[in-house]
Amino acid sequence: MPTPKSKSEQYIKELRQRAKESHVYREYQMTGLTIAETLGDEKHKSLYIKLAKENDGGKLMRLAKDVADRKGVKNKGAYFMYCLTHPESDKKNDKGNSAHQR
Repeated sequence: MPTPKSKSEQYIKELRQRAKESHVYREYQMTGLTIAETLGDEKHKSLYIKLAKENDGGKLMRLAKDVADRKGVKNKGAYFMYCLTHPESDKKNDKGNSAHQR
């Protein structure tokens, strides 16, 4: 009969093994993680996964790449969200000289 300590050691070993495995099961999860990486905002990866699940992943990826390529944008995640919620304002400032670059 295993002792309680050996059970906990087995459990910890199993958790470490699981951590090595990928937890991406759907395409939208990979899209969300890629957006988070592209924007340098891994802290909010669950938000990007949710957005990818509910929206067109291709459009989101294009927007993320556009935001990532812009010079002078300090908080790319915030600017991405602004562009996503205000698509009409980005068309006015298509040259990259947006007053909303933060």
